[in-house]
Amino acid sequence: MEIDKDKVDDAILALLYLTLDRDGRAWKGFDWSAMNRLHEKGLIGDPVSKAKSVWLTDEGIARSEKLFREMFTVRK
Repeated sequence: MEIDKDKVDDAILALLYLTLDRDGRAWKGFDWSAMNRLHEKGLIGDPVSKAKSVWLTDEGIARSEKLFREMFTVRK
């Protein structure tokens, strides 16, 4: 099975929105490879630290909310 890593990254970015605080930080309990890819794409800060959270860039915050709404909200 071939995995579409971009789709995995989008899903993780959308889920980061669930724990996003008003300071732009979210819990980083996801696959390290995916977190590194999100960092390389400029959507999150460097996930390699002792902190249990990671900050999202302005672009990352906007994209995470958009993806979350697309993937996880009920459309009426």
